[in-house]
Amino acid sequence: MVYTPNQATREFAKTPTWTGPPVRVGVIGGSGLYKLDGLEVVQELNPITPWGPPSSPITIAKTSSGVHVAFLARHGIGHFISPSQVPSLANISALKHIGVRAVIAFTAVGSLREEVAPRDFVVPSQIIDRTKGVRRASFFGEGDQSGIVAHATFGDPFDETLRPVVEDVVRKELSQLAPEVKTHGKKTLVAMEGPQFSTRAESLAYRQLGGDIINMSALPEAKLAREAELSYTIIATSTDYDAWRESEGAVDVAEVMKSLQENVKNSHAVLKALLEPVAKLVEDEGQAYKNAQNGMRFSIMTKPELVSKEAKESIQFVLPWYGQ
Repeated sequence: MVYTPNQATREFAKTPTWTGPPVRVGVIGGSGLYKLDGLEVVQELNPITPWGPPSSPITIAKTSSGVHVAFLARHGIGHFISPSQVPSLANISALKHIGVRAVIAFTAVGSLREEVAPRDFVVPSQIIDRTKGVRRASFFGEGDQSGIVAHATFGDPFDETLRPVVEDVVRKELSQLAPEVKTHGKKTLVAMEGPQFSTRAESLAYRQLGGDIINMSALPEAKLAREAELSYTIIATSTDYDAWRESEGAVDVAEVMKSLQENVKNSHAVLKALLEPVAKLVEDEGQAYKNAQNGMRFSIMTKPELVSKEAKESIQFVLPWYGQ
């Protein structure tokens, strides 16, 4: 069901609302990461957005020091949503609507480089889009409710204040917890359609394009986070070598699942170490928050008087300042 903005607001109001301290950090769990471990669960929300419900309920939890975090599972609890069917507009808009300012997204990836071994962690800095246009990639200019044209800047697809901090914390945490696991930064992620894995020819072509890792989930998530004025970065966990190594068999699900299980423990530890430093970056005076807020004010091209009431309300769900 597609909700109008007014319907979404009414449905959102019916669900339990969060009345505690601000929740500034959101976490999107990827394959294998379906819940938070080691944190106190405070509340579970089931919001409705103009683009429907998110992939899973949003769990509000807190650390022992009182930092609150909002968590949702990208593929649903139990992994029943295909990469091409993830309701990314609902996921991003729901997190923004409850007050989240920064999103840490976990994702499983295949490696396109020898140096990125299975179980390694990668905090990429660039994306190559190889999706096929079947996923809606913008809050603007698509569908019946849009009626607004906007062009978000995307030269640096991840927040360049947040990303280096995340990389540093991940590297330090893993050096103590699992010294054999390497952390890689400034890598390029190829986002492909799926749900099938790559052919060997495609895998080799992605290497020639400059790709270092490959997955099916980075887009449109990163683009939508930019439009929602959220600081966003990805923590990628390598599960396999994709298909480019002709001396080995092609990647299969059994291999991926084995690596996923080994990565989950490290992912939980990394996440707990990240929450406090990330929360500081998106406080009212935090640099990441300052960089992201109002980032779309000069990206919207359509004159306000030409925009329908419904379209305005839809965008206001993610950008409350629009039309004010």
